[in-house]
Amino acid sequence: MTVIDVGAQVRHGEELDISAVERWLKNQGIILQGQAQVTQYSGGASNWTYRLEYDNIDLILRRPPKGTKAKSAHDMAREYHVQKYLAPFYPVLPEMLALCQDEHVIGCDFYVMKRIEGIIPRANLPKELQLDEPQVQQLCLNVLDKLIELHQVPYQGTELEKLGKGEGYCRRQVEGWDTRYQKALTPNVPDFAFVRQWLQEHIPADSKTCVIHNDWRFDNVILDPQHPTKVIGVLDWEMATLGDPLMDLGSALAYWIQDDDDALMKSSRRQPTNLKGMLTRQQVVDYYLEKTGLQSTNWAFYEVFGLFRLAVIAQQIYYRYYHQQTDNPAFKDFWIMIQALHIRALKLIAENNVEAQQLIPEYAAKLQDILKR
Repeated sequence: MTVIDVGAQVRHGEELDISAVERWLKNQGIILQGQAQVTQYSGGASNWTYRLEYDNIDLILRRPPKGTKAKSAHDMAREYHVQKYLAPFYPVLPEMLALCQDEHVIGCDFYVMKRIEGIIPRANLPKELQLDEPQVQQLCLNVLDKLIELHQVPYQGTELEKLGKGEGYCRRQVEGWDTRYQKALTPNVPDFAFVRQWLQEHIPADSKTCVIHNDWRFDNVILDPQHPTKVIGVLDWEMATLGDPLMDLGSALAYWIQDDDDALMKSSRRQPTNLKGMLTRQQVVDYYLEKTGLQSTNWAFYEVFGLFRLAVIAQQIYYRYYHQQTDNPAFKDFWIMIQALHIRALKLIAENNVEAQQLIPEYAAKLQDILKR
C-alpha cells in the first residue's frame, strides 16, 4: 500500500464528462497523451475534486456540486485566481493551468491544476509512516507554521487586495453566517439562538487584516513522502479572503479533536489531531499567539464562532441531502453532528455565563435521546 494520496472510484451521480473536458483542455493548448484514468477524491463534502491521470501529465479538476448553492460559495473563478495570485508569495500552491467559465462544457465553472504528489493527512495517518511522538509534534508545528506564514503574506499593492473588504471582518462574518444558518434550517437541528445572540454581543475589533485560508485543516495540506512532517502543498482555497487571522485560527480549532474529547466528537474526527505529540487546542492558541505577537482578551469568541461557522457549513450541506438534492450517504447524519457542535459552543460560553450553563442539560438530554434511537 502506498502512503501517497490517490483518488478512488467516482461516486454515483457525480460522473465527469471526460470527453467534453478533454476537448476543452486541448483547446487551451494542454497536451494530453494516452487515455485518462479518472478518479475522485473522497475528502470534499462541498466541491467535487477529480484526478485526471495521463501518460504525460497528472491533473486535478475542481468543480462545484449539483443542487442549491449558497450565493457566495463554490466560486471556481475566485478559487482559481486566489491561488494564482498568492503563489509568488506562498510557494506551496498547485500550479494553476486553466479556468473554464463556459457552462456549455460540463454545465458549470471548473478549473484544472497540476497535481502535487504527496501524503494528505486525513483522519488517520497511513500506518506505514510510523511517526513517533516527536515527529508527530513536529508535523503539528509545521502545519501551524504554514498557517502563520500565510498570515504574514505582503498582500498590499497586489491583486490579493481585492480578496476582501478588510476592516470590520469579525462583524461581517458573524452577521453573514447567522443569515446563512437561518436560510438552511431544517426541523431536526437547534436554532442556535442563544449562541448567535452571544456572538452578536461579543464581537471584538479586528486584531489585524491579512490573507486567511478560512478552511485550515490537516486534510487540506500535502506532506512530502520522503520527509512526511514537511508541508509541500496547501489545498482548498474556496473561502480564502482578507480577514482577521484569529478568526482563521478559531475556525481551524472547530475541527481539532483531542484525544480526551468524548466519543461523539471523536466520531466526527477528520484529521489526526488525537495522536500523541499533537498540541491540544489550548496549546495551539498559546503557540500561535506567542509566535505572532497577537493578543486576545476574549479568545472564547473566536472558538465559539468557529464552532458555529462549522455548524452552518455542515447544515448547508445537510440541507441539500434533506431536500434530496444529493444522495451522498456521508451527509445523512450531519444533523446529529450539528447538535453536538451546539452543545460544545454552549459549554465554551458557559465557562463565564450562567444562562448558558442552564441550557446545557436540556440540549444534552435531547442529544442523548437522538443517539439512543
